[in-house]
Amino acid sequence: MTEVSFIRLGFLRAGYLLLVVGVGLTVWPEILDPAAHWEAMRGVVVCMLGALCALSVLGLRNPLRMLPVLFFEMAWKALWLLRVALPAWQAGRMNAAMGDLVFACSIAVVFPLVIPWAYVWREYVARKGDPWWRHARSPLRVGSA
Repeated sequence: MTEVSFIRLGFLRAGYLLLVVGVGLTVWPEILDPAAHWEAMRGVVVCMLGALCALSVLGLRNPLRMLPVLFFEMAWKALWLLRVALPAWQAGRMNAAMGDLVFACSIAVVFPLVIPWAYVWREYVARKGDPWWRHARSPLRVGSA
């Protein structure tokens, strides 16, 4: 079994740090502002991004265990770019605010470069999954390999 190199772990930590700083500087002041009032969907977005930032702090300590945070970050940004930004651009409806969001989302291009894909394949795809149900004669042992 190949281990993930120390350098790759450093790049992963830099990716989490990018999330912590980038999202943290924009979202946490809003969350901590007692005078801030949002409509429902804006509140959802701000709170989800705040949670993403907080979980990214854990990624600084445990970069491999927190890879799903980076998967989520890449997935939502790719979906938004493909489903919202691209059609708006094709239809000539791209405005300055949307352009700023496209730039912010495109920063996620660094994440596929720092993720150790061999590890992801080994641990998330090829590895046997957790059981879906418990057999009557064998006890469920969660956490054992």
